Amino acid sequence: MLTDITLGQYFPGKSPIHLLDPRTKILGVITYISTIFLAEDYLAYAILTAFAAMAVAVSGIPMRMVLRSIKPLWIIILLTVAIHVFSTPGTVLYNLGPLTVTQEGSRMGIFMSLRLVLLIVVSSLLTFTTSPIALTDGIERLLNPFRRLGVPAHELAMMMTIALRFIPTLLEEADRIMKAQMARGADFSSGSILKRAKNMVPLLVPLFISAFRRADELAVAMEARCYRGGENRTRMKELKMGAPDVMAAVILMVLIAVLVTVRAYKLVI
Repeated sequence: MLTDITLGQYFPGKSPIHLLDPRTKILGVITYISTIFLAEDYLAYAILTAFAAMAVAVSGIPMRMVLRSIKPLWIIILLTVAIHVFSTPGTVLYNLGPLTVTQEGSRMGIFMSLRLVLLIVVSSLLTFTTSPIALTDGIERLLNPFRRLGVPAHELAMMMTIALRFIPTLLEEADRIMKAQMARGADFSSGSILKRAKNMVPLLVPLFISAFRRADELAVAMEARCYRGGENRTRMKELKMGAPDVMAAVILMVLIAVLVTVRAYKLVI
């Protein structure tokens, strides 16, 4: 289960999406997530889903990896669907004892679950196709204008990237600890949800110790390399936007225009 979480993993490649400037990808993901909230009907969600599928195909990331990024959150997705299906008033489709399934609730449940899935897929695609160093540089360059307001752009970018990068490492460590305890007779797979959650508590102490140890080792390694923050630092590869980035921006603008047109046409009707 823990090894199915792919957030923070990077898969090297030479696809058009891999070669995009990290700033373009970060802004593109933010723009796409924002456009999700413009969708209010099946046509708009079909367009968004087709766009996400096209991005995955162009990136060259195996579909099984994309599906693995969704798998750990299937409970949340199903819970979201259930809450909307049974709590939204409207035209009654059928009754399940004290619970009532409505047409409006079913529609809203489908839309909200699609929003979650698309959000997860696109966010995962960003980390799949962007190395941690490039992601750090991209975030820092985007935050640079806020330095005049006292925002520590480099430090924030570094902390965010390190936190994202260490997610797979901590998950592997947790999986290793769990297997070691299972070899000693621990049971994490049987019983009720509450019992299984209680059985996970002994994992926390060794996991926290491991996390602090890794953080200390990282700090020592950075100091040994004379890391002193972002002041006067140079980069081996400077970020430059080119024609592919302009093309990606144009495609996103076309997507937004299509969704706005679909929404406006619906309002007119």
